[in-house]
Formats: sequence, C-alpha cells, structure tokens
Amino acid sequence: MDSASPAPSSRQKAAFAFIFVTVMLDMLAFGIIIPVLPHLIVELIGGSMAQAAVWVGAISTMFMLMQFIFSPVQGTLSDRFGRRTVILISSFGLGVDFIVIALAPTVWLLFVGRLVSGICAASFSTANAYIADIVPREKRAAAYGALGAAFAIGFITGPALGGLLGHISIRLPFWVAAGLSLINFCYGFFVLPESLPAERRSKRFDWSHANPFGALVLLRRYPQVFALASVYFLINLAQFSLNSTYVLYADYRYGWGTQAVGYTLAFVGLCSGIVQAVLVRRLMPKLGERRMIMIGLPLCVVGYLFFGFSSVGWMFLVGIPFLCLGGLSGPPAQALMTQQVDPHEQGRLQGALSSLASLAGIFGPALFANLFGLFISDHAPVHLPGIAFLLAALLLAAATVLADYAIRHIHLAQPADQQTPPSLHGELSPIADVVTHDHLPHHQQESSP
Repeated sequence: MDSASPAPSSRQKAAFAFIFVTVMLDMLAFGIIIPVLPHLIVELIGGSMAQAAVWVGAISTMFMLMQFIFSPVQGTLSDRFGRRTVILISSFGLGVDFIVIALAPTVWLLFVGRLVSGICAASFSTANAYIADIVPREKRAAAYGALGAAFAIGFITGPALGGLLGHISIRLPFWVAAGLSLINFCYGFFVLPESLPAERRSKRFDWSHANPFGALVLLRRYPQVFALASVYFLINLAQFSLNSTYVLYADYRYGWGTQAVGYTLAFVGLCSGIVQAVLVRRLMPKLGERRMIMIGLPLCVVGYLFFGFSSVGWMFLVGIPFLCLGGLSGPPAQALMTQQVDPHEQGRLQGALSSLASLAGIFGPALFANLFGLFISDHAPVHLPGIAFLLAALLLAAATVLADYAIRHIHLAQPADQQTPPSLHGELSPIADVVTHDHLPHHQQESSP
C-alpha cells in the first residue's frame, strides 16, 4: 500500500496475528509430541523402545504423506470457498483430534489420530495464500518472514514444552495442544475476516487441481515458478539431513548428550527467528528479492559444509549462523512465486509448495539416516560421519544454480490481475501495513518462512 493508506485497525491487526498464531500452533503441535510420542507408544504396545521406533517412523512418514496429499486439497478448497472457512475448520479439527489422541487406548487409534493431525495441519498452505491475498507484492517477503518467525518459535518451544509437560503426565502435551487449537479456533471465529472476495474465487472445485500431482501441474504452467519451486523442494530436502541425523551425529562425533543437543537446537531456533523476524525485513528494501535469494543460498551451503567437516563441536556451532542466514532466501523466493501466479490460484500454489515440502519429508529422513549409518559402519567405502550434511550442501549448490537461472528469466512486469483488488483497499488492505509496524511482540515482528 502507499503511504496514504490508513493505519491498520485492531480487527486487521488481529487477523494477521491469527495467521501468525495458526502457523506457530501447527509447528508447535508437530514439535510438542516429539519428546513423548515414543514413550506413549511404548506404554500402549507394552514393548521395547526398538519396537516403538518402528511405530514412530511409520507414524512420522504417514503424517508427512497426509500433508503431501491434503495440502493441495486445502489450497484448492480455499480458492473455491475462501481462506477463512478452511483455516477455521482445520483449527477445530486439529483440536478435536488431539483430544482423541490424548484418550487413545491403543496404538492403532494413536496412529489414526496422527493421520488426521497431518490432514488438519496442512492449513499452512492456506495461511500462505491468505498472506498473498492481503499483502502487496513489495511487502510479501516481509510477511512470509513473519510466518518463518512463527515456525521458528514453534520449533524452539514445541519440544521443550512437550518435555516439560510430559514429565508431569505423558498425555498432558496432547491435552494442552488440543486446548491451544480450540482456543485459536474460537479466537479466529470472531476476529478473522475473509481475505478472498467471492468475485475472485474459483468457479468450481476441480479434483484434478486438488490431488498433489495435479496441483504440481500448476507449476509447469509458470516456468519460472516451476524452477523456484524446485529450489524450494531442494531446500526442504536438504533440511532433513539435520532433522534425521543430528541427534545421532552429535552423539557419535562430539559425544553430546540430550542436554547439549537441546541447547544447540534452541540456538538454531533463535538464530532462525532473528533472521526471519528481523534481517529479512531490514535487508529486503536494500537488496531486493533476487539478491536476497542469491546471498542466502550460498550461505546455507557454507553452513552445511561446516557441519559435515567439523571434527570438533565448536566448529559445528560456527556453522549454525551460516545455516540460519540461508533463511534469507526462502521468503523472497516465495514472494516472487506469488507474483507470477493469478490471484485465484494462490491457494493452489501454496498447496503445491506444501506438497513439495511434504514430499521431501517422506523421502528425506530415510535417505540421510541410511547414508549416515552406511558411512560410519564397517562396510563404509570411506569413514565420513558428515556425509548427510555434505550431500545437503551439494543439493543447495544445485539449488543456487537453478535459482540463478530462474531469477534471470522471471517475468518482471506485474500482471494486471495481480494488482491490489479494489475490495482490499477498504477493510483488509491496511493489514499489509502490519508487517512494517511494531504491532506484534518484538520477537514476532515480520520481515519475511
């Protein structure tokens, strides 16, 4: 919006804050069960931790599979029926499902509950589409940075809160997650306005667009978006090198226990939050989307190289800021993609991107964990504990080359139908200014996940 735009109303601030909280709760709901889920499974099956590990792997894979399948479904539904309805149903469904999980008497009911959680937690794609609806092109990277900060906050607090609550009762984290989701639903029911006017919605719900592979066809219609989406996939795939091997790697190479691992994960989350909530907003006006992307990706490569080659713990810690600075590339890339897609297809775009991230989550953990196990085994072609991180660095080097190609050929002109619609100049348009003011708590101020 221009400088003449009126100050954001309390209702508009609350709408943006609700999207922020929704994303944070999705991540919190994912992280809060990490410390307690294996123990709950052991309790339910009456077996060993080894048997529980099999169930944990199956549940994690199926959770990501549900995300892969239903992210485009939610995105397409939001294009047809509006963002508000889909977000509220997801929040309500997530709350009810956590109650079911908290009461689950068998591991199979727990398994089914996590499948439903994966479906409901797919609302992240709709939240991204909401931001694309209400925030002008030049401020979208800052807005996506706010969502990235929400992701980081959930990543920091989720496992810590789950461990604290689980020490009191192994089922208490699920009750707390249920309460937070249901409170979020009630809050959103009264304060969240619809961001997609009826005249800008899709005329019908098309199943060919809603299935994950059909949603990806959308990306092929926009060549530069397809290239940037491929970069997005490579970034997410590389990230699972850290998710799937870090605990074992830190113990094997540095002798770090659970406390040291927890501190370093908190450090990762803190650095990520600073990058997403502060640096992107401050650097975007000076550098622009394209330079931010081409600065962030090489820094991420450096971070993974530190991880892979560090023989002592302090060198590994040096790599964390580099890795987190790589987060400078994500929000501007996402903003560029929204600028190339028609307004009535923003939900499909975000659904397709969420599906790509989920697809990385289906295959990434097994890929990196098996590589780590192979290269520390007696059958290893060479002893290389950091192989997972070195492969991640290679993937991001390829992503850098691909991103350079994409941004050199991306369409610079603003499509006519991408201009801010008249319906957003009234009640909703000032929401965009929220991302450039200090309306959220200081650690949640926007700047561009």
